[in-house]
Amino acid sequence: MEIKNLGQTDFETLFSCFEKAFFDYEISFGKEEVRSMLKRRGYDPALSFAAFDNGAMVAFTMTGTGKYGGLPTAYDIGTGTVPEYRGQDIAGRIFRYSVPILRSAGIRQYLLEVLQGNRKAISVYRRMNFQVTRQFDCFRQEADRIVGSGGNDGCRIMPVAPDAVRQAQGWCDFNPSWQNSMDSIERGGRDLIALGAFLNGRMAGYCVFDPGTGDLTQIAVSGECRRKGIATRLLHEASGRMTTGSIKVLNVDSGCTGMRAFLESRGIPLASTQFEMALPIL
Repeated sequence: MEIKNLGQTDFETLFSCFEKAFFDYEISFGKEEVRSMLKRRGYDPALSFAAFDNGAMVAFTMTGTGKYGGLPTAYDIGTGTVPEYRGQDIAGRIFRYSVPILRSAGIRQYLLEVLQGNRKAISVYRRMNFQVTRQFDCFRQEADRIVGSGGNDGCRIMPVAPDAVRQAQGWCDFNPSWQNSMDSIERGGRDLIALGAFLNGRMAGYCVFDPGTGDLTQIAVSGECRRKGIATRLLHEASGRMTTGSIKVLNVDSGCTGMRAFLESRGIPLASTQFEMALPIL
């Protein structure tokens, strides 16, 4: 068994192993969704690692790099092991191999998300001294099953630049997760659409979404313009442009009851829950 970085590994090889490793996972991912995931989450092949048996990839950890909470961070985009190699601590060996390399690269914390129902993985992470930092709720629905009216028809909906979204980050009720952060939005580039809702010439709300994956990355309304149907209007605008025919809102901070109430009132139910976990790398 050989462990090495993924710097020379092509996407098709990586996706083939990913597909095998996650075939029985609670959530399924298509090829273009994985490609988008790597792009938006800051995939760094030189700091991503895999185990190979006789030249065949059998386990991997895909790593994104950037800053989170002001610290240089390595983010676990996805860790998986193909079924016939499970139970051999291969993922653990990859992790232990990677930490000194991450440290040498200036990384100061390791961040990941894990489904709350995945007790086995959680127990492994706890043994590695990861601590839960937040709990997230994830919501999904078919676009044509979103309920309620189209929202405020008196506001003007227009595309906006990432700078406008960055300047409005204070409207969010919680700090976005790694995959929904401003850095992730900027990495996504033209794959994402950002819309602003304008009242009397001023932006009163915005949303950012990926029409190719159905991902509603951010949606927020300024404090003085809430309860005027603006978020509902933005939600309908976004859902109508999803080429997937569905919408998902991932990693809503579980403490943000307002967002949960809004989504459920529009017929978008809770689909899964996750823990955000972090480990200092000193």
